[in-house]
Amino acid sequence: MSPSQPARQLDLDAVLDDPRTKVVVCCGSGGVGKTTTAAALAVRAAERGRQTVVLTIDPARRLAEALGLSTLSNEPRRVTEVGDDTPGGGGQLHAMMLDMRRTFDEMVYTHSTPDRAEKIIANPFYQTISSSFSGTQEYMAMEKLGQLAATEKWDLIVVDTPPSRSALDFLDAPQRMSSFLDGRMIRLLSAPARAGGRGLRRLVGAGFGLFAKAVGTILGGQMLADASAFVQAFDTMFGGFRERAETTYELLRSPGTAFVVVAAPEPDALREAAYFVDRLASENMPLAGLILNRTHPVLADLPAGRARDLADVVDKGGSGRLAAAVLRLHADRVDRADRERRLLGRFTKAHPDVAVTQVPAVAGDITDLAGLREIGARMTGGGNRDQPGQLAARGAKDALG
Repeated sequence: MSPSQPARQLDLDAVLDDPRTKVVVCCGSGGVGKTTTAAALAVRAAERGRQTVVLTIDPARRLAEALGLSTLSNEPRRVTEVGDDTPGGGGQLHAMMLDMRRTFDEMVYTHSTPDRAEKIIANPFYQTISSSFSGTQEYMAMEKLGQLAATEKWDLIVVDTPPSRSALDFLDAPQRMSSFLDGRMIRLLSAPARAGGRGLRRLVGAGFGLFAKAVGTILGGQMLADASAFVQAFDTMFGGFRERAETTYELLRSPGTAFVVVAAPEPDALREAAYFVDRLASENMPLAGLILNRTHPVLADLPAGRARDLADVVDKGGSGRLAAAVLRLHADRVDRADRERRLLGRFTKAHPDVAVTQVPAVAGDITDLAGLREIGARMTGGGNRDQPGQLAARGAKDALG
């Protein structure tokens, strides 16, 4: 596929409307509008008749504000302004924000006796790894997804994945947690007799120092004693952890899951998106397509060079100055659109089978349901686009100060 050939169009309404689609996972690097995309898809799905829940990992609470809620918690909360309030009626929307520590605590209580659970949760080592151990947030996001899916209450679960530099931690989390639980350090900690003397030195030498950063507030032998006590109390739950990790991973690979990669029309974001697309393919995970956010389509068929030439001709002050400002604004927009088209062309040339939808940028931040509905409409090919007259008026105003 050459850069001039258009990418295959991603039909997001078809994805949302398909009753076989049970999970939509929005993934990508940070700062590309992933949380807003997840919320907009969830609103649109609910208003098209599906019982929908959206899970966000974003601690900035922007999703709650946009949905008209004061706060979000670790349990789904009804967005009353979306969908149908009639019993047995159409779709509804619930929203929630992952509480990593609370989700971990719930797992302990669910899969242990009350006395053992209290011991585990009171342990300083547990308190550290449940809030700061590398990968815990991603694993708990997967755990919460598994919990939501197991209830069979929702037609559709939309997941806003944690921000990540590599955008791969989300996929790796179940496997990484399972490997951690099977690791040599865990087996060593399970043997209390080795918690002192030469055994202690061997334990540290075996790699326990890797945990020092995660549990830096606990010192020396006390740290190891707490860790050993934690592992002994936690030992009976290891099998359950591994089983749930495997179940969640299979859920991600099932035909009922649709991954959408979100990117901005910038080189780094599209490079990250390409890497993620390749990784999903290597794991045989179902990719619906790419959402290219905040694009700047051309609104008139006037080339940039011609627009600048005309601007030089009419720039005589008064109304001519206004027309020149609009023409130069249009030329800048054409240049930007051409740059974005070239970037997307490189992506589609490397990934010709990936369907793409482009979402034109909106002015300002998305702060309410109307804004989320507009983003949903733009993602699916509808919505109110800027008209040339509106662009001209706004551009002239900006140019003239």
